[in-house]
Amino acid sequence: MYKLFTRPILFLFDPEKIHHFTFAVLKFLGKIPLAKSLLRFLYVKESRSLERELFGVKFKNPVGLAAGFDKDAKLIDELACLGFGFIEIGTLTPKSQTGNDKPRLFRLPQDQALINRMGFNNEGVLAAVERLKKRKSEVVVGGNIGKNKATPNEKAVDDYNYCFEALYPHVDYFVVNVSSPNTPGLRELQEKEPLKNLMLHVKQLSDLKEKPKPILLKIAPDLTTSQLDDIIEILLSTKTDGVIATNTTISREGLSTQQEKISSIGNGGLSGKPITKKSTEVISYLRSKLGKKYPIIGVGGIMSPEDAVEKINAGADLVQIYTGFIYEGPGFAKRICEKIMAQ
Repeated sequence: MYKLFTRPILFLFDPEKIHHFTFAVLKFLGKIPLAKSLLRFLYVKESRSLERELFGVKFKNPVGLAAGFDKDAKLIDELACLGFGFIEIGTLTPKSQTGNDKPRLFRLPQDQALINRMGFNNEGVLAAVERLKKRKSEVVVGGNIGKNKATPNEKAVDDYNYCFEALYPHVDYFVVNVSSPNTPGLRELQEKEPLKNLMLHVKQLSDLKEKPKPILLKIAPDLTTSQLDDIIEILLSTKTDGVIATNTTISREGLSTQQEKISSIGNGGLSGKPITKKSTEVISYLRSKLGKKYPIIGVGGIMSPEDAVEKINAGADLVQIYTGFIYEGPGFAKRICEKIMAQ
């Protein structure tokens, strides 16, 4: 139904405008009596076999919504009705920022992909906190945090510190994002010493709390083997609680879309089917080096239930979707859960 009728209509319009339109529709449905119950009936799959516990957090199922879709925590209750076991908000920054110039979100239907250069557009962490205070759903929520564009890298730790303290009472885990390609200089924080210092600082912030929250690191798919080895060393030496692999890629290899169109789009992070294999390879490598018990969340190019199972078989404990959710529709999380149960 979605792929035959709804998606072709939605794909006629600007991607970012459709994103906001979808938010408005979901918010409207959330206000109609019994609408949430109907959504849960249609899209939520519950089973004891789907339940997971990772870094001390209990998940009703292993399928999450990746950061970037609900940056500002506007639709937690509504999205929880679409079958997600957890929802990651953000990336949030201390101050609100408009992000990069529009247009900044592009579809590549031939490749089942998206290119975005949003640039951490968000209303600021405090605005998200006010919404989180009002949420009713008990779905697990992760807080993905970053730095403002205007903040120099040498002061980036202050931005992560601010976001951590603001979000601490309201999220179940944290994700340190240094892997987005859309904030100038951000990926430089993935270099060994800056990253080690940052992760150590955020981890210590959490450990000082009466009830520490898990701290995870989200990494790019474009790292070399030696860079991945450095990441692994940092994860273990700083006692970081888990890793999310992977963010979007800056590569444009192997695309079917005409090169002229790719060139006209310009810079941005590529997500969807073209990064399925690379993301899975990173997960597999991390698992081989980190051992069986280290928490890994797999994300990147999950465009079918089979892709999700492949991520899990490669070593992911949980998975997250974003581009696949856009291409496959509101029943996607449920279909993945059903596939996982059938294994």
